[in-house]
Amino acid sequence: MTYRPGPIAVLFPARTAPARCRSRLPGTDGVPSWPGPAPSSCTQSAYAAPACPYPRSPTASRSPPPVSHDTHQATTTATSNPPRAGSPAPAQAPAPARARAITLAVVLTAELMNALDGSVVYTALPSIAADTGATTAALQWIDAAYVLTFALGLITGGRLGDLYGRRRIFLAGTAVFTLSSLLCGIAGGPDLLIAARVLQGAAAAAMVPQVLATLHVTFDEGSRAKAFGLYGTVMSLGSVIGPVLGGVLTQADLFGLGWRPIFLINLPIGIAAVVLGRRCLPESHDRTAGTLDPLGMFLSALGLLLITLPLTMGGEHGWPLWTFAMMAAGLLVLTGFLVQQRAKLRKDGSPLVVLSLFTGRAFSSGLATQLAFGLLSGVFFLSWVLFMQNGLGLTPGEAAVGFVVASLGEMGGAWLAMSLVARHGRAVPQAGALLAALTLAGYHHLITTVGTGMGTVAAAAPMLAVGFGLGMIGAPLADLTLGRVPHRHAGSASGLFNTGTQLGIALGTALTTVIFFTHIGAGIRGPAVNTAFADSLWYVVGTLIAMGALMQLLPQRTRTG
Repeated sequence: MTYRPGPIAVLFPARTAPARCRSRLPGTDGVPSWPGPAPSSCTQSAYAAPACPYPRSPTASRSPPPVSHDTHQATTTATSNPPRAGSPAPAQAPAPARARAITLAVVLTAELMNALDGSVVYTALPSIAADTGATTAALQWIDAAYVLTFALGLITGGRLGDLYGRRRIFLAGTAVFTLSSLLCGIAGGPDLLIAARVLQGAAAAAMVPQVLATLHVTFDEGSRAKAFGLYGTVMSLGSVIGPVLGGVLTQADLFGLGWRPIFLINLPIGIAAVVLGRRCLPESHDRTAGTLDPLGMFLSALGLLLITLPLTMGGEHGWPLWTFAMMAAGLLVLTGFLVQQRAKLRKDGSPLVVLSLFTGRAFSSGLATQLAFGLLSGVFFLSWVLFMQNGLGLTPGEAAVGFVVASLGEMGGAWLAMSLVARHGRAVPQAGALLAALTLAGYHHLITTVGTGMGTVAAAAPMLAVGFGLGMIGAPLADLTLGRVPHRHAGSASGLFNTGTQLGIALGTALTTVIFFTHIGAGIRGPAVNTAFADSLWYVVGTLIAMGALMQLLPQRTRTG
């Protein structure tokens, strides 16, 4: 049997300098710099293969070599200044292996907290209502406050990282996220809980864009695909596992705290992320980014609010006229935002959104695909929960079995995608979309044939293949979209990528409320729910087919150094 190294072995090969050997990475316009000076032991003679870009010397210790913002310029500088005789050839070495491993663990932990907190509250809402006396409207805002604030702040959060340092903004966002989780956990009433959720969403908007940006500038092209693949896996699994975890923690009633541990569990995780992040995360930023754009921040947030708020709340109110008026106004504001961004670019070259990103075919098509992927997730998972509980009459515990099966499938699909995407590129997520679409078409036939006679096994088993296909989409999509973005724009690109996800989920949730609560009513159970779910599957299948076509514009394969 031939030995095949796993993704961790490929990501972090053994022949690199230890984590203590930290320095600036040459040839990157993102300029990641590892905290702490290089120790005296970090010399050429210490290692068989040079891993430290700059051996320790009196001159180097006082004044590190200049770092170019441009890959071409860095290459020219290296070739025009050859090393002296007897000195080792300059090497563009990757970051130390252990430091990269810790970086990956820290930022993915933060992403997991965000993914869980976006959905963990669903199954805890009845307990929150019983404990705090929250009204139905308050419960809706407990959920929406986080989602809306998070979506509104992502573009600004990504730009803040480019301007002021991704490590700095990540640590600040994680610290505030942890504090706001404590406030959520000790809230005595719905008003304080809603306010804490607003703060939590704003902190997540600062924290999350730095995750992809840090991975983008830290990992070289050979290992970036696997790092992005792990990111996609964590994001998807967190969203799927969140409702299950919320139900388990609420029913466990740990220390008599009821629903509160769904937020308090973030405290040790967040503190560990901040402590490790301060010691180990590299700093990087765009040194040519200019200044912040307050008017652009206001216009982008207002436009997104006018669109996402009615999408989130409209179904509950029966889609009155004001919801459509708000969305139309939101489109007008976003159009004005684009005009303002072009004017800001001409004025001082520092707009909030780097418009040149959209000239790249990979980024534009990847962003559209991610928007569709978010829409698909919003439609499918919410309608599937309603189908299993209201249609088939399964208990929350029995319904959770389906989520576990889907999660296992996603893990398997992501694992396979990470090993194939460097060679096969866009064909990997396209194959995943085809697998998921065919399985859901078969699932539709099963529902219309068997109906309410389906048991837990029959309802959950197809989710293994569906999850596998979705894992093959989600894991490589970030790398295929962001892999060719210049390092200096990593934060801005990451913010836009995550904003696409949130807008898609909002659209999907709105579509689900139309299907279920407009067509069949909120309290209907039995065959009518099954019919509505079967109809919703065609929306999902159609979205998967459209995604497959969009993916044709993604890179045929990722860059491999």
